[in-house]
Order: sequence, then structure tokens, then C-alpha cells
Amino acid sequence: VQLQASGGGLMQAGGSLRLSCAASGSISSINVMGWYRQAPGKQREFVAHITTRGSTNYADSVKGRFSISRDNAKDTIALQMNSLKPEDTAVYFCNALQAALIYWGKGTLVTVSS
Repeated sequence: VQLQASGGGLMQAGGSLRLSCAASGSISSINVMGWYRQAPGKQREFVAHITTRGSTNYADSVKGRFSISRDNAKDTIALQMNSLKPEDTAVYFCNALQAALIYWGKGTLVTVSS
């Protein structure tokens, strides 16, 4: 499974960005896809995930501001990020859970200026 993330960039606080992640390869039975982020000097942390059936879960820090969606036909997920804060600055990674295996894509940098 290969994951390709895109959509990062520089945004002012209060603005919005949309991240996308496309899965390719042996993608059958991928049941959960999601996003993590890693800020400078910090550990990678969970942001959001979505199951094949559309069930979602969010970190408390992004609830009400971020929204994750999934297009099963295109094997992609998206993360709509609204009301961005400087503390959202991080490298964002998408991942996919397939059986007992977890796959990671290369990160995309999101920088939020105050």
C-alpha cells in the first residue's frame, strides 16, 4: 500500500486548508484511514480517522474544526481543516490500517501563522 498526501501549505490563523491522501497498491481490506501530525520537537499524535463505513473519530484538539471524509471509490481521504490555529502547525501524515498492518505516507507540512 502506498499513500500519497497533498494539500499542505502556509495559512494565517483562522483560515482553512484541505489535505488529501490517495491510497494505491494492494488496497483491498483497508478498513481505517486517518491522519496524524507531528509538531517540531513533539511526538506524533492522532488527529482523526475514518472507517470504511464512515465512522469517524477526532482528537479533542481538533473537534469542531476539522472534518475527515472518505471516497471509497477513489480510495482517498480528505481532512478539511477550518479555524486553523498556530498550534496546528505540524507535519501531517496519513495512514491506513489493513488487517494488522499500518501503512504511512510521507508527511505534508502545514504551517499556521499568527
